[in-house]
This record gives sequence, structure tokens and C-alpha cells, in this order.
Amino acid sequence: MELRHLRYFVAVAEECHFGRAADRLHMAQPPLSHQIKQLETELGVELLIRTTRRVQLTSAGRQYLDRARAVLAAVEAAGVEAGRIAAGEVGRVAIGFTGSATYELLPSLARVLRQEMPGIELDLKGEMLTPVQVAMLVEESLDIGFLRPPVREPGLVVRVLRREPLIAALPAHHPLTERATVRLADLRDEPFVCYPSRHRSVVYDAVFDACQYAGFVPSVVQEVGETATLVSFVAAGVGVALVPASVRHLQITGAQYRPLAGTTREVELAVAVREGDCSPHVAKVLSRTHSLVGGPR
Repeated sequence: MELRHLRYFVAVAEECHFGRAADRLHMAQPPLSHQIKQLETELGVELLIRTTRRVQLTSAGRQYLDRARAVLAAVEAAGVEAGRIAAGEVGRVAIGFTGSATYELLPSLARVLRQEMPGIELDLKGEMLTPVQVAMLVEESLDIGFLRPPVREPGLVVRVLRREPLIAALPAHHPLTERATVRLADLRDEPFVCYPSRHRSVVYDAVFDACQYAGFVPSVVQEVGETATLVSFVAAGVGVALVPASVRHLQITGAQYRPLAGTTREVELAVAVREGDCSPHVAKVLSRTHSLVGGPR
């Protein structure tokens, strides 16, 4: 039995006439009659009662018609679904975001993707340090990572989306909040709250480089992996911090942000994927990400 036999049978059953069914199927009537007879012979069941004036379904034929319609509908649905998968319209994409991107990029990207690609299931993971994202990309538990380069994992493709300066995060009661900008040298005697050291955070290294360029080594009193916690410690008066400019989108009572006067270190935000990952839904999300953020393709 082939699917065409089911299509032929459904046409005849719905038209109750071999001639009209043949016209509907764009074929001659004799071959159609032969195919239906062949189907009945294979099933060992009479599906149709033929008279000179009309065709009627037997009780078995009525039941078989319901099943045949369901099978054809399922086959059509499977084809539509396969086409949507091939076009990248459905699937699941796990996306990781570094701390600062969690509060700026994640909300806007999630909103756009859910509006434009409702068939794609998004698994969004915020506040992830770059080494964790790299490990999860390699393990294939993450499909796309928004992280801070450099990334030296050979199995990943990394594209820089943009660069942003460091800014100062200060307790709201700090005297320097009265200024529009802050000189980094004015923070030399302040306790610092920083991201994790030992190469776990690119921003940590950028902060130290910037401070050393300003003529001092920061006195770190607290290392914090999550941006929200880091800014909360600043709000509590534990110390000051240098953070990527996009962190200003995270508003926490008791903390204020000020740009640094003059030139300062910039940190990069990049998108990383596995080399050779040809999943169409991942490619579609990635393409929309580039257009949204405005980075190079």
C-alpha cells in the first residue's frame, strides 16, 4: 500500500463518483478504479458498493475513510513541520549572557525573538562568566554565548559585536557623585568591588589595567561573580567598582554610575557559537542578533 492509494480512496469516498474523483485527481477513470480495487484486495475488505448510478461506502469503508484522512493529515503536517525546521522556524536555542549583557541585551533580544520567531523555544541563561559559557558551548549545552573575549577555544567561532568603555559605579552618598564625570585617579584610595580574578573575568583584568595606567593598584575588598550582586555591594557602601557601560541599565537603589573622564580601557562584547554548527534555527537567531546589535556579520 502507498499513500497514493489513500488519496485515491478519499477522493472517491468524498465524491461518491469515480468520474468526478478522477477529474479531481487529474487522472483517467479506469486506472483509478483499478487502484481502488487493488486497495480492497490488499486489505481483504470491501470499502465501496458500486452501482451504475453512484458509489456508496460500506461500514468498513466509512471507518477506513476516517483513518485514511487522519493518516494523510499527519503526513501533511509532518511535511510542513519538516519545512519549518529546515527554514529555522522551529527548534530550541540555549543562549548565555555575560553579566552586563543580562540587563541590557537579554531583555531586548528576548522580546524581538519571541515576537518574530514564536516557534523557537528560547532557553536564556543570564549572569554567566565567559569561561562557563565556553565550557557549555563545547559541551553543546549552550548554542550561542554573549561573552567577553579573548576566547582561545579552537572549536568556537567568536565575532566581536561592539566595544564599550568602563564606567564608575559609586555608592549614592559618595562625594564623587556630585560630579558629571570621575577621574580614575580619584579612586586610588577607595576599596574596590571587582569581578572574579585568576582569569575568570575579562573585566577584572581590564579594571586592573585601567587602574595601573592611572598610576595605582586597586585595593580589592570583595570579588563577585554576578553583576547584580556587585552593584548591590556598591550600593551598600562596601566599595566602588568599574563596570562596562551597559551595566548602567541595571538600576539598584543606593548605587549611581558616572562616566570616567578622559580615555579608559574598553571591553568587548562578542557572540560565540560552535564551529560548524549548521542548525538552521541557531543560524536564524544569530542573524537576527547581528542585525539587532548592529555588529559585523
